[in-house]
Amino acid sequence: MGDRKQALDEEFQSFVIGRWPRLMRTAFLLTGEQHAAEDLVQSSLERAYVAWRKVSAADDPDAYVWRLMINAHARKHRRRLKEFLAPRSDADFTPELPDTGDRIAQADDRSTLLKALSQLPPRQREAVVLRYWEDLSEAQAAEAMGCSAGAVKSNAAKGIAKLRAIPGLAETVTHGGRK
Repeated sequence: MGDRKQALDEEFQSFVIGRWPRLMRTAFLLTGEQHAAEDLVQSSLERAYVAWRKVSAADDPDAYVWRLMINAHARKHRRRLKEFLAPRSDADFTPELPDTGDRIAQADDRSTLLKALSQLPPRQREAVVLRYWEDLSEAQAAEAMGCSAGAVKSNAAKGIAKLRAIPGLAETVTHGGRK
């Protein structure tokens, strides 16, 4: 029994070490704040640890943990939905600490991109983050978000359309050499 628990603990530790940067990036894109992202990842991983046998036996443990993270994020803001959906002011926005392996860091004006992303409604933000930053398929994002693939497709399309309508963001992407 002790050997099995130790093996599960080591498996969980390996999972956390391998996924931490990606989970942090996703959490930051959902919350818009470094410390809130750290709290979100830690609380999600606490839940994952408690249910690790179930998580590790899942078809896609990453999707399981993303689902935990998205649900925890939604629960935290459910009571303050109006406040959460309102665009954030510059004073409320905390810049992310740079990550050299992060694809978003390639944008010339990271701040503009993250501010624009923070203005999307939660479900659109989740869909855009999971589909385009985490590069998940519609089915994987749907599993992580707990909805249908059609809902992911719709929310992602609406989110991308809103992002494209922001003039400063379009200029940033064009000047950054990406089209």
